[in-house]
Amino acid sequence: MKVCFVGFENLPVLAREYNHFGNGGAQLQQTLLAKALVVRGYQVSMVVRDYGQPDAAAWHGVTTYKAYRPDAGLPVIRFVYPRWTAMWAALMRADADVYYTSCASMEVGLVAMFCRRHGRGFLHRLAHDTDADPKRLLIRYTRDKQLYKYGLRHAHTVLCQHAGQQRALMENYEVASVVADPLVDPAGRQLDREKRDLEILWVSNLSAFKRPELAIELARRVHSRHIHMVGGPQPGFSDLYREIEAAAKGVPNLTFWGRVPYHDVGDLYDRAKVFVNTSDKEGFPNSFLQSWRRGVPVISFFDPDGVIKREGLGASLRSVEEMACVAEHLIADETEWRKVSARCRSYMDRKHGDDVVLKPYVAAIEEAFHRRKT
Repeated sequence: MKVCFVGFENLPVLAREYNHFGNGGAQLQQTLLAKALVVRGYQVSMVVRDYGQPDAAAWHGVTTYKAYRPDAGLPVIRFVYPRWTAMWAALMRADADVYYTSCASMEVGLVAMFCRRHGRGFLHRLAHDTDADPKRLLIRYTRDKQLYKYGLRHAHTVLCQHAGQQRALMENYEVASVVADPLVDPAGRQLDREKRDLEILWVSNLSAFKRPELAIELARRVHSRHIHMVGGPQPGFSDLYREIEAAAKGVPNLTFWGRVPYHDVGDLYDRAKVFVNTSDKEGFPNSFLQSWRRGVPVISFFDPDGVIKREGLGASLRSVEEMACVAEHLIADETEWRKVSARCRSYMDRKHGDDVVLKPYVAAIEEAFHRRKT
């Protein structure tokens, strides 16, 4: 069976030589799933942006087809040419049985149209809680919002990250969905506590809803501990990046790394004692899984489906003051840290082993394959 992932920004995750372009959680999830399917005998491809790479180049058994450069085309007409036309041409070259998208965007609708016209299977996976709420969609134009809605309603299966998204998707779009847990990279080094030299770690893209300014406030409140902050600039948030970079220079117990390539950031998770998240809304952050896989407790304002509190994987709280107190306690109390760390690893072994996590994805792909003519 041939499966094609449509993710224009996937290449920096798939291919180390392009990782300086940056990436996000949805791109990581698509790439991890693509590589897992290759291992299981699927023929896997991706439609990605034109980063200057050869067309049909392959990495890790995944063949890539390039669509268009990010800056290609003239305003207004570039929606059709080259974006729509080049994407459909790449989809045709991939010639897959099933196509897979993630993230709310107009491309979801365009891929759905392609699949209906050519009798192919189509899957979509939500990447963020806002993807299930038309009032909070991270999509600018009404046209693109309607295309996204069309794509949702014409997918053979919609996958979501947790039960809250599942309920919201039914309430807001009248679309049924299947919960599919995120995949996670295997941990690198399993360092003991004494060898972990990063006390508090914050990793995220620097956009407004991630609230990076709260990480700086946290550093000021836990002046006896050192915070390491990792995050690259995002389109539309270059001013925010410069503000955070400048503010970080005035905080002596904070190291601001800026963008760290995906292929290198795992080393920072290996070395961390505590991970903090300052967003007030998310999907299911990959950073949580990366932390728990390594036995790193997560302290966060956002708790997807209440899993942090329910499983004892760190702490979910409401204020920076509370975050500072809990982080200080976990770092200072070795016995408590080891208990939480052990629960994190146990949870990942039970819930996020490949065979367990892949089941809903494989089932959805198989169903879309059998329904692809409808």
